[in-house]
Amino acid sequence: MAKTDYVELPDGSQVKILHEDRSVLAIDKPPGWMLGPEDEEHVRRNLHIALTLGIEAGLWWARCRGLKFVRFIHRLDAPTTGVLLLAKSRGALAPFGKLFSGRLVEKTYLAVTDGIPKEKEWTCTLPLGADPAVPGKHRVDHEDGKESETRFRVLETRNGRALVEAYPRTGRTHQIRLHLLAAGCPVAGDILYGKPHPAGLGLRAVELAYPDPFTHRPIRIRAERPEFEKAFGFGPVPVSQTPATPPTIDGAAVPAPPKPVPAASAPRPAPPSAPLRPVTTRPVAHRPAAAAKPANRPPAPQRPAAPSHSNRKPTPAKPRPQPPTPRPTPAAPQRPPEKQESRGPGPITAQNHGKRRRRG
Repeated sequence: MAKTDYVELPDGSQVKILHEDRSVLAIDKPPGWMLGPEDEEHVRRNLHIALTLGIEAGLWWARCRGLKFVRFIHRLDAPTTGVLLLAKSRGALAPFGKLFSGRLVEKTYLAVTDGIPKEKEWTCTLPLGADPAVPGKHRVDHEDGKESETRFRVLETRNGRALVEAYPRTGRTHQIRLHLLAAGCPVAGDILYGKPHPAGLGLRAVELAYPDPFTHRPIRIRAERPEFEKAFGFGPVPVSQTPATPPTIDGAAVPAPPKPVPAASAPRPAPPSAPLRPVTTRPVAHRPAAAAKPANRPPAPQRPAAPSHSNRKPTPAKPRPQPPTPRPTPAAPQRPPEKQESRGPGPITAQNHGKRRRRG
């Protein structure tokens, strides 16, 4: 049987597989699943533990691949969705880990902000560190913070929010969220640094690109964007709705699409009736008058017109052919009768005298 295109979690939900090869498995991480710590308090929503339990239970998604091991190579925050890369063997952990630590992986995130940034494009390099006053939170720390770098680009603005692409060069905890907060526009739905949103956290990992450490081929993995954008009020604008604030792209106002003009109502043509067979009539042919002969040019021969049906003489019926009369066979020539010698009376003798008298 073919392999599944999803990973099944203990709650029965299916997670889409975005990419798979001999070394790694990339999934579209759903919101609410964390990648650590692996203690009793967080075991119910720990994604790594859920995947490991599925392998041990022999679920079909793992059995059809012969999986015995799976481990995340990088991390995403619990409310963040999108591309998550998993190693399928222990031997793949170290080579792929070097790609991330060596900053050879290009990561692209899509963020929705509460508020519109002042610049269309900018790069933030503020150092970040843990907040000792609030466990689980981080902050900008110029003294003990670690270096971090994120490049931002505004894609669209609408209704007081902005759709921003983020390209983090480093991978600090809450890096994109804190750098946008420092720009005065926190991520929508961020309950730690901003305000909640019905659609959740407006942050999604949409692309991951890297050179494969084994085959050296360039790999690019993408996650879908439309549903995420629609959940936060972005994407195509219906013609029947006009936004309160005109949308912009790179700071320039986007003209509203023209309203469709209804076509003028025209009477519907009557259905065509059955075509009538044309009656062909042939004009009565008349013999043309003789044209005047030119002085030095002989007249062209006139082709007589075909007689019409009305003047055409009836054609006499052709006699049926009679069988040929047999020729008489000539009779064989008759031979003329032979001439018999007439016997005359001859001389009268004494012997025949008496006989002639008796005959006479």
